[in-house]
Amino acid sequence: MADLKINLAGIESPNPFWLASAPPTNSGYQVQRAFEAGWGGAVWKTLGDPILNVSSRFAAVSFNGQRVAGFNNIELITDRPLEVNLKEIYETKKRFPNHVIVASLMVEPKQEKWHEIVKRVEEVGVDGLELNFGCPHGMAERGMGSASGQVPSLVERQTYWVKEVAKTPVIVKLTPNITDITATAEAAVKGGADAVSMINTINSLMGVDLDTWNTIPHVAGKGAHGGYCGPAVKPIALNMVAECARHPRINVPISGIGGISNWQDAAEFLLMGATGVQVCTAAMHHGFRIVEDMIDGLNNYLDSKGIASVRDIIGKSVPRYSDWGDLDLNYKIVARINTETCINCNKCHIACEDTSHQCIDMLRDTSGKGFLRVREEDCVGCNLCSIVCPVDGAISMVELPSEIAPMTWNERQAALGALSDCETNIVK
Repeated sequence: MADLKINLAGIESPNPFWLASAPPTNSGYQVQRAFEAGWGGAVWKTLGDPILNVSSRFAAVSFNGQRVAGFNNIELITDRPLEVNLKEIYETKKRFPNHVIVASLMVEPKQEKWHEIVKRVEEVGVDGLELNFGCPHGMAERGMGSASGQVPSLVERQTYWVKEVAKTPVIVKLTPNITDITATAEAAVKGGADAVSMINTINSLMGVDLDTWNTIPHVAGKGAHGGYCGPAVKPIALNMVAECARHPRINVPISGIGGISNWQDAAEFLLMGATGVQVCTAAMHHGFRIVEDMIDGLNNYLDSKGIASVRDIIGKSVPRYSDWGDLDLNYKIVARINTETCINCNKCHIACEDTSHQCIDMLRDTSGKGFLRVREEDCVGCNLCSIVCPVDGAISMVELPSEIAPMTWNERQAALGALSDCETNIVK
């Protein structure tokens, strides 16, 4: 079996699977149950001045038969006294010394507040600290969470304050509610962060009840925006991880978060530059024991590839992630329909005819039986037909050989610029 151990900024973990700071890590009882199930680490639910939570605080979107495709919450940080949390952290770490406990922290943007909580938390033996600059609701209205996380100078300054006194690695958790997450990630690095984690939840309103006109969820007829997570946010999170992983000045490990529901999701995040991953919604949906399938699946995947350690796949796809201007304009793929497996539902024809490039013809053979065929000379390889097809393998996207040399948009523009210079010189 492959070695699943990771080291994230000096924090050694038996596997890359951590629970994210959220309701599943609210108490010692829960975190200990998680460690018994096999989770390598847990980021304790955010500590700070205890708050009062509202009743009715979760909502979910179900889509096409899938429950909890997206999840929303308006729950805030811990509602339990700091002393109680610290006692349970100490007891949990003593019982599970080889598992990772990272304390998530959030206080007012004041140097003395950060110094005080860091010292108190590190006394009970945590393996690291995660600074919560991401929470988009409730705490943001109080000047914390994403209110700080959206301002690079505040991220840098508060990270620096923590690093002044911290003796354990400092991870900065970033908000996705910003135009360019690399700006705040770079600010965290400038402040001395040992690692960054992303993404926290996305601003969202889950829905409106069409009978009562109340928001979903509502509290006595009033609603507020919350944080969106779950499988639906995975593409957004994966992109932000990739952008930071390929950024030359964000040279610290990344803890990937956002819609990770199985080992395949985790492997994608690792390939895109994450050293480890954090999971929340999937655990809330299915319970702590999902980590067993995650561990087995990742082990089997690495074994099938002949890879000895999970550390060997970290970042391997990052060089393949680039800008649009670096893509080969002469690369060509086309759709081909397998008439043996096609069920003639015509969804591909309708999608192509109405919304794409009108290159799928409805034909009949000599017996009068209908079939579909792609006019490859008109196909642009957009993938739409294969996406809407309900039958796996009925439509394949096939790469065509090309006698034309690869050419990117950037190369094309450079060549046109050089040509223009030559013409100018000739005129002169």
